[in-house]
Amino acid sequence: MSEFLTRGWNVATPEVDIGDDIFVVQDDNGTLRRVQVKTSTSTPGQKSYRGQFNVPIKQLRNISNVPVHYVFIVRHDGGWSKPVVIRQDYLLDHLDNDKIGSIYRGSLNLHFTYSDKKVKCSKVDLTKYISDFNDFPIIEE
Repeated sequence: MSEFLTRGWNVATPEVDIGDDIFVVQDDNGTLRRVQVKTSTSTPGQKSYRGQFNVPIKQLRNISNVPVHYVFIVRHDGGWSKPVVIRQDYLLDHLDNDKIGSIYRGSLNLHFTYSDKKVKCSKVDLTKYISDFNDFPIIEE
């Protein structure tokens, strides 16, 4: 939430949890973004670490006029990884076209591998999504 606030966006948490963790709003024009935060604890590997995430497939496939932005972040060595920020339709495209992750019991299971400032999932390079806040430009006062 603090990242969005420092960028000048207003942040609100919904009273009822139906899949969105936070709403991010640009106050001057009413632009609304929906955000789902997914966290994981790291599993160490050789020169890398991994994080596992689950995304409900029903939620992922239900794209509305305001798509969800997923923020994936891993707890590692007492701190947090840089966030992987990926819009719902892009993640769905990676599932359908790149066969990213695996589906089990109604969820898309994703295993991210972090190494050398890169992130991969199912051999698909997701590095371009690290700290990708392009849909949340800094708002100047």
